[in-house]
Amino acid sequence: MRPAADSDEPRLMVLQGSFARALLERGEAQPHGLIRAHRFGVYRNNVLESLIGALRARYPVIERLAGKEFFQAAASLFIAANPPSTPVLIEYGGGFPAFLESFEPARGVPYLADVARLEWLRHAAYHAADQEPLTAQSLAFVPPEEAQGLTFELHPSAGLIASPYPIVSIWETNTFDAEVRAIGPGLGGEAALLIRPELEVRVLRLDPGEHAFAAALSQADILGNAAAKAGAYPGFNLAQTLAKLIAAGAFAACTVSKTGDLSHA
Repeated sequence: MRPAADSDEPRLMVLQGSFARALLERGEAQPHGLIRAHRFGVYRNNVLESLIGALRARYPVIERLAGKEFFQAAASLFIAANPPSTPVLIEYGGGFPAFLESFEPARGVPYLADVARLEWLRHAAYHAADQEPLTAQSLAFVPPEEAQGLTFELHPSAGLIASPYPIVSIWETNTFDAEVRAIGPGLGGEAALLIRPELEVRVLRLDPGEHAFAAALSQADILGNAAAKAGAYPGFNLAQTLAKLIAAGAFAACTVSKTGDLSHA
């Protein structure tokens, strides 16, 4: 005979599911007979406000661009459709940019989702694992004839983004300027590397060639192939771009096929 506790498991799962839905969906009735209505209402409001607060901390520029009321409404709908799947709150909210992209009231602000993606990468970089970045001195040991075959491992905090909108300029003025500068449509698209080699997250602008080069390296392309892809963009300079990325702390290590791994030096 199965233990009595086993027979209660399906009922408990149903109760837990209804409890979770009732917490995050305003129109959902409270679980019957579980707790007093006013106490559940307070608890539900606290949970929702805590999750909205977490999103607000992740996406301060989105709130500034869209306004507090819009952000509150959008965040509430996102939370109802995307409840946390882990108790680790710093992992929550990564799906918000995609939600904004398909959110009908945000259609008139097409750059909003990409600005949100930049903000999420910044959040992820801040909480990424610490690791000493690769230095230029490490590459001094690479024989010139083998340099084209180098592969690079990005730093754990590194994130790349490219957008058809001037998202870096929009993010910068809404983060640092007391009075937001007007960003005209003529500015064009922008790309960036987000990186935290030490204590502070950096948002490093990349031109199209630099982004293509970094993106290729992030996909384990060898240096020669990455340079060839980036060379399709006018003005790309391999030596300058590699020096820029290394100085920013973009890489954790590199590998030469014959001499093995080169970590930081």
